[in-house]
Amino acid sequence: MSDRFIPALLLSTTVLAGLSACGDNPTVNNINNSDIAAKVASKATSQVEAPSIGINIASMSPSVKPGDDFYTYANGEWMKNTQIPADRSSTGAFFVAFLETEKHKTSLIADLVKVQHSAGSDEARIADFYKAYTDVAAIDAAGMKPAQAELTRYLAISNTQQLSEVLGANLRADVDPLNATDFFTENLFGIFVTQGLATPGEVLPYILQGGLGLPEREYYLSDAPKMAEIRTAYRAYIETLLNDAGVSDAALRADRIFALEGKIAAAHVSREDSEDFTKASAVWSRADFDIKAPGIDWTAFLVAAQLGTQDRFAAYHGSAITQLSALVATEPLDAWKDWLVFHHINSHADVLPSTIDNAAFAFNGTKLSGTPEQRSRDKRALSALDDYLGDAVGRVYAEQYFPASAKAEVSAMVDNIVSAFGQRVEKLDWMDGETKKEALAKVGTISVGVGYPEHWRNYGSYVVSPTNAYANAINGEKAEYVHQLAKISKPMDKGEWWMTPQVVNAVNLPVQNALNFPAGILQPPFFDAAADAAYNYGAIGAVIGHEISHSFDNNGAAFDSTGAMRNWWTPADFAQFAKQGEALAKQFDGYAPFPDLHVNGKLTLGENIADVAGLAAAYDAYRASLKGEEAPVIEGFSGDQRFFIGFAQTWATKMRDEALRARVATDGHAPGMYRALTVRNLDAWYTAFDVKPGDKLYLAPEDRVQIW
Repeated sequence: MSDRFIPALLLSTTVLAGLSACGDNPTVNNINNSDIAAKVASKATSQVEAPSIGINIASMSPSVKPGDDFYTYANGEWMKNTQIPADRSSTGAFFVAFLETEKHKTSLIADLVKVQHSAGSDEARIADFYKAYTDVAAIDAAGMKPAQAELTRYLAISNTQQLSEVLGANLRADVDPLNATDFFTENLFGIFVTQGLATPGEVLPYILQGGLGLPEREYYLSDAPKMAEIRTAYRAYIETLLNDAGVSDAALRADRIFALEGKIAAAHVSREDSEDFTKASAVWSRADFDIKAPGIDWTAFLVAAQLGTQDRFAAYHGSAITQLSALVATEPLDAWKDWLVFHHINSHADVLPSTIDNAAFAFNGTKLSGTPEQRSRDKRALSALDDYLGDAVGRVYAEQYFPASAKAEVSAMVDNIVSAFGQRVEKLDWMDGETKKEALAKVGTISVGVGYPEHWRNYGSYVVSPTNAYANAINGEKAEYVHQLAKISKPMDKGEWWMTPQVVNAVNLPVQNALNFPAGILQPPFFDAAADAAYNYGAIGAVIGHEISHSFDNNGAAFDSTGAMRNWWTPADFAQFAKQGEALAKQFDGYAPFPDLHVNGKLTLGENIADVAGLAAAYDAYRASLKGEEAPVIEGFSGDQRFFIGFAQTWATKMRDEALRARVATDGHAPGMYRALTVRNLDAWYTAFDVKPGDKLYLAPEDRVQIW
């Protein structure tokens, strides 16, 4: 998947989890482990599993005690036998669903490419984009000529006003729905358009920090030996890319670029601060930019960015805007020109000659993520189509691969889990009546999209060539930017989707008080219409609960039912909420995949809160679906056991060391093997598997985090 990021404003989930209360069910000691081992051996050979149970018994290590290592109990054989594909940095349940979706998209595109379509139709755009992107011979033959006009424009800059114009003209809506954890742009600033954090009813352009080639500031500032090693490799990569592009004095220019980026990184706010909405809600007037952030010629910048008449902006990274603007005026103009050239090449490497594309992968794919091989060009074309024509592809995908019956079943599950979450809120004994009233209003007004949006994107302004992949990328960026700008000053659309239907993911949109569950994730191993309810509630139900719970995590809880960020808590209620959050952060701080690196409980807190509360709500909804009856025991497993195993198996995760280090160091999501351990906080898990004091994962009842 892509290495780009979505703004933290989306609170999306590439990973999920949960918690709950208990029922009267058989314990693990009632299961004959030798029988399970025989099933594992049989299943491992046939790879056929009974459709009624849902969980994959062949993936399990039944000899492992669930209370000592629940992740390995649920996924041990899978961990032993699964190899990470050479063109991936990781694999897991999400990749399984991704491969199935990719197979479907391959079939769809193959059919589209065979046919002559009406000029200007979305089908023609898809076919032409794919043809141009996969014609590597044409891309190589064109060399650097397609990009030469932009590079010449950068090198011709002679003063700060011209630099400001170029920086403004380069402003882009760098939003990629495939990796939804953060905002990333190689331009100095990026833009994101939605309702302001503290301006209910007013849609504003958010200005966000950017300008780095490495994933984030810590890669430049950390003293860790691994980070220093990556910086050395990055400096060499800059020089390599410039040489490959035929840029003179590559070594000198690389030194200037690397030095400038170090200063850009120092100007950035930290990941923790970037994810704290209370520190990011400032609204700046047009005049504020001149007063608070001198350095850039803001008139030149905003006119070039097509924002010359805009008077109000969401300054999401206010302190960074100030410091980055100062760098524009104080750093040498030659350094900025070199920086522009490099980042234009780097950000479009996939549509430039193979030498550049391969060098970019060698660093970004292999050095940063440990991935040995580049994905095949045809598969990369499918991902690029999702970036540039995602809704057009999604419409065809949903029509063929997401039946109305699946939409109805998942929608019913969503309703049940929303109801269960509301009931949990009603029962809270620590929450004041007025606070509870606000919380219930928020639950009651959540807008949920399942499968695909009600209205499809219009790509009429996007000109796509069947022979020029570079032009298609540039035109696509411009079309997306115009699409985003068109939303400014209009009423917020609660039904707007920020993911395409074919994405294997889900998202919470706090300023819209809305949830999106794309069709891509509504398939095995997350949802199986043929599986029993225990499995589906433990798998996709936990995903649904997770996204609902994001509305009430440490960031989501700052928004009311209208999507406005305001304090609707009493001090005592928030103190109790914060206390539980601190306990959960401490719990995750204890997980360390490497001796020198542990999970950052504060950085991952929002996702972990959503995991805890989401699984609890999913479990409650599952028990309610039984209408007072006990679920049948299937192949020796009780309903509750299947629920929790199904949940843990959606977190099956195997990562290369480089990718795992990057995840722990920079990502707001903890690695999957730790998210599976969220079950430690659920009373029902202890009963289901007879987990007792002395077991390694045991937490005393008072130490189990119960949020919502």
